[in-house]
Amino acid sequence: MYEHASSDMPMRLPSTVQGCRDRLAAVQDEMASIRIQIATTDIRRQTEKKSLDPTWFHRAKTALRLKQQELVHLTAQIAKLSAGQGDGHRERFKDALIEVLRADCDEDRWQAAVSRARALQAEREMQHG
Repeated sequence: MYEHASSDMPMRLPSTVQGCRDRLAAVQDEMASIRIQIATTDIRRQTEKKSLDPTWFHRAKTALRLKQQELVHLTAQIAKLSAGQGDGHRERFKDALIEVLRADCDEDRWQAAVSRARALQAEREMQHG
């Protein structure tokens, strides 16, 4: 029916954002499959007026819970990897923007812009501090 990792085994998370996204899609498909199996079994049980096998139901719900935990870990890993990649990208963009603006501004306009940026930063730090 389905296999699930033991909670004793450490979860191996992909080391790239794309790897995490691929695994995230697979986990979501696996969770949908488990939910469909639970629903199908319940409909069959109701139709046949039988009781639900508690062992099977417990295993299915445990598998679903483990998949949900993996989903949470993958989402956190994506955020962690994105933050690491995003910071470098964002800093490079800021450097490029400063270079472009510096080239387009004369010294007086540049100093005025730097002063305004420092004042804005000071104001924001006071609001958040």
